[in-house]
Amino acid sequence: MSSHDRKDVDHTHDKHHKAPERESQGQRAERKRHESENHDKALEETFPASDPVSPFIPAKAPED
Repeated sequence: MSSHDRKDVDHTHDKHHKAPERESQGQRAERKRHESENHDKALEETFPASDPVSPFIPAKAPED
């Protein structure tokens, strides 16, 4: 696994830098599945906060 993020700048000018290995189709599918699971989990954990506030205001009971 690479020590750099996929979005990191190119470090090829560094003589100690090893070029990252290309990702296989299986590795890409696994990475995408893992990212999707992380997104789903994060959404579940924040879901109540993402619900809109109910605009319902109860009416007063009629006075007899």
